[in-house]
Amino acid sequence: MHVIVIGAGLGGLCLAQGLRQRDISVAVYESDDALTSRQQGYRIHIDEHGDRALAANLPERLHRLFRATAGLPRTSTPVFDHRLERLRVLEPSDGGVHLAVDRLTLRRILLSGLTDAVRFGKRFTHYRTGADGRVTAYFADGGTATGDVLVAADGVNSPVRRQYLPHARVVDTGLRQLYGKVPLTERTRELFLDDMFAVFTPIIGPDGSFVGVAPVEFPEPVRAELGVTQDYMTCSFGARRELLPPDDELRAMPGTELRALTLRAIEGWHPRVRAIIDHWDTSTVFALVLRTSVPIEPWPATNVTLLGDAIHAMSPAGGIGANTALRDASALAAALGEAAAGRPLLQALARYESEMTAYGFAAVRTSAENGHRLLGQDPLPAA
Repeated sequence: MHVIVIGAGLGGLCLAQGLRQRDISVAVYESDDALTSRQQGYRIHIDEHGDRALAANLPERLHRLFRATAGLPRTSTPVFDHRLERLRVLEPSDGGVHLAVDRLTLRRILLSGLTDAVRFGKRFTHYRTGADGRVTAYFADGGTATGDVLVAADGVNSPVRRQYLPHARVVDTGLRQLYGKVPLTERTRELFLDDMFAVFTPIIGPDGSFVGVAPVEFPEPVRAELGVTQDYMTCSFGARRELLPPDDELRAMPGTELRALTLRAIEGWHPRVRAIIDHWDTSTVFALVLRTSVPIEPWPATNVTLLGDAIHAMSPAGGIGANTALRDASALAAALGEAAAGRPLLQALARYESEMTAYGFAAVRTSAENGHRLLGQDPLPAA
């Protein structure tokens, strides 16, 4: 069996690691020219689903390295208003794993040992299924790749999904988010209240806009191994689209302009919050349009399948998008392992898709409900 994976994000790389562990041939094709070609975010919250998936699919030494890079923030979530008056404290209900990891660090760990299987600069355009049942992926450079299974791990804009499930919708949440970092130095640490070193701390404005902060602190032993030099606070500003410039204009703004825009938007907020934004490293600040998938009914299984944001992109209000993608990767690796051992391929993929869409679309709904209640996200449309 040979598996073609489109997309070298967290889910695609975790799947490739899991297939390697099962001695299944795999090739991963990524449209970006390199791992660091574009900004995709910073801190990731890893819960028990994500950690379990990484443990099941990474070689033991890489899972140990991941665990060694992961910080242990406080698990409670303080919620403040714009004057930094505490509104409530949310305690986790699961009592499970809560880790904070840098996205790029995790992707580098996931790429370890896969450099021979991952091709960068390969923009997928379409696929075709041959008379023999095998599937061929076509790329913008004229290249092709043929395999027994094609996996869409290519994110919210997935061209594989657009061809395979053209009725599957991705819609605007009505929210925009600006992401950036505040490097943690002896001076900047004083900007953050002690209980802001939590899994995530939202600060809610009177118009529904918000500032959110969360720490990424690297344990000392792994700094040299990974070339990590600086702890940081990931710091985001989010607002309804009506409160911000048009999307094209917003995306074109450099970090200095995005910081100035945010400072104008939070004029009148507590001076400490304004100081946090003022200390943004403007080279790290970028804007995102937040979108969500709309759950759909099951479809007949074929040898084309999907994982992560390619099928169930969700609002970040649930903090579970990355974990759900890793969970998908682990479940799909197990299903393909069963197929390689003799189980009918379509039967294995049908079971994977049934389970994946159940928990994946449940996560989409939960994230949308959280986003609507807390941040003013548009309600999730009916299917």
